[in-house]
Amino acid sequence: MEKDEITGKVYDVRLVRRIAAYTKGTRGRVAIAVALIIAVSFLQLLAPWFTKQAIDIYVTQDNLNGLNTIIFWYIVVIVALFALQYFQALTTQFIGQKLMYNLRDHIFGHIQNLSLSFFDKNPVGRLMTRVTSDVESLNQMFTQGVVNIFGDIFLLIGIVTLMLRMNTELALWTFTVIPVLFFITLVFKRKVRLAFREIRKWLARINSYVQENITGMHVVQIFNREEHNFKVFAKINRAHTDAYVRTVSYYAVFYPAIELVSAIALSIVLVRGGLLKAEGLATYGALVAFIQYAQMFFRPISDLSDKFNVLQGAIASAERVFKLLDTRPEIFNPAQPVIPQHVEGHIRFKDVSFAYDNTHYVLENINFEVPPRSSIAIVGHTGAGKTTLINLLGRQYDVQMGRIELDGRDIRAYDLHSLRRNMALVLQDVFLFSGTIAENVSLGNPELSREQIIEACKKVNAHHFIERLPDGYDTRLNERGANLSMGQRQLLSFARAIITDPRIIVLDEATSNIDTETEIWIQDALDKMMRDRTSIIIAHRLSTIKHVDRILVFHKGHLKEDGTHNQLIAQKGLYYRLYQLQFKDQERFTA
Repeated sequence: MEKDEITGKVYDVRLVRRIAAYTKGTRGRVAIAVALIIAVSFLQLLAPWFTKQAIDIYVTQDNLNGLNTIIFWYIVVIVALFALQYFQALTTQFIGQKLMYNLRDHIFGHIQNLSLSFFDKNPVGRLMTRVTSDVESLNQMFTQGVVNIFGDIFLLIGIVTLMLRMNTELALWTFTVIPVLFFITLVFKRKVRLAFREIRKWLARINSYVQENITGMHVVQIFNREEHNFKVFAKINRAHTDAYVRTVSYYAVFYPAIELVSAIALSIVLVRGGLLKAEGLATYGALVAFIQYAQMFFRPISDLSDKFNVLQGAIASAERVFKLLDTRPEIFNPAQPVIPQHVEGHIRFKDVSFAYDNTHYVLENINFEVPPRSSIAIVGHTGAGKTTLINLLGRQYDVQMGRIELDGRDIRAYDLHSLRRNMALVLQDVFLFSGTIAENVSLGNPELSREQIIEACKKVNAHHFIERLPDGYDTRLNERGANLSMGQRQLLSFARAIITDPRIIVLDEATSNIDTETEIWIQDALDKMMRDRTSIIIAHRLSTIKHVDRILVFHKGHLKEDGTHNQLIAQKGLYYRLYQLQFKDQERFTA
């Protein structure tokens, strides 16, 4: 399984640019949001300035007539500040939601095109984390971070400019605490960065473990694994909590430290400002305004540090998201794919060898041919490579050596969609989606009519049980079709397979979960399905494949025997021993 460690930069301009690309169509709103934030910062600067003017011009001069004008404009500024902050919040939230919408669309579409080998190495919970919490972290970067940073920077510049303009000496005394402030911020950033990455890593593992255990709850309970699994989860959950607590502890030190520095700066203003006032170098209004500006000065610095942490969380998430998006599918269309108008179904494996890990080969030097409209069965012990053959035929994986041909052409030359459209696969473990029976049979294909759906279900004898359901073909299925029996789910998978009239039918242990009565119902349908089509059947129950044209016997990744049922029985080789074992088991069971 691939590790989920990220060791990138603290701040990566390239990643931020890639993130910004997903706000396409909102560039005008981004400009508006920045303008609104700058306007908000400007209005915030006016309040202390009004205070200075009121004290120096009106209060200390015993001239209260002009106070009404100051109060009026102060109220105007407050109302305008409220309105601008309201529209700024709406704008930035819209940008963030647009980012999440576009990014999730891209991630989901990308995941669907990745090769099966990718899912062999990456648990579902980790991918869920990418689509949910990691994307939400990027949303926070836009709604609480990047755009608002402009406001904080502008506010800082404005405060520094006004303080220097009002009293340069007092301003410089106030700024003496800045080196201490930057040192505290630097230490905080370094500490919290690693904690954020740990939080994301353990959150992904929590999602993976929970998803795996909920999916396998039947096995968990039947084997009394609840206590053991709880201990494992508690360990993962503790690691996530510890990482989160470390982050909180850093915040618990950082904010009081900022407040302490702010208090020191305020003390400097009061002491040095009092001396300057006594010397006639400062006014009462300037002192009051300085106190207000000093308090305001540390707020954007504290906000910038908090926004930096939002940015850090977003960068950590972006690294993971773009690592996923940069993962290229191992199976892809050639530069000029072949799109056949008609497929005969002539299959040939020529010197095929394959290993999932490129080292340990599960198939070695496989050679066989399946003529059009013929049927073959593939048998062998578990692990012989039977299902791997099917995965290679549908190009879920590509062979390392040799080639697989369809109608005389390497399957890697075909358009993937066209290749798979001409094949239908029925698996032992039937996967049904949440939705109606009709939607599951057609897989949401709008080109298939209700009449075609019903006809397909009739061919596999599924129509009779569907009609007895409360809503018939509109009956909604639970997750994985849990409200149907195993046999009923298997019948629906047969209907799904034949509805598109494929030229190649593949049955991978497709009748192993069906009872004898149900098997009788579908046997006639199977005969019709296989007629005039190339058919490949993987089966452990040898009694179900006597009628096929040829049987291929695999053992430990090698093709050992090839012939009809009678020919293989007469050889008294591996197939004969397998058949005898099953026959004896049936006799013992009958007795």
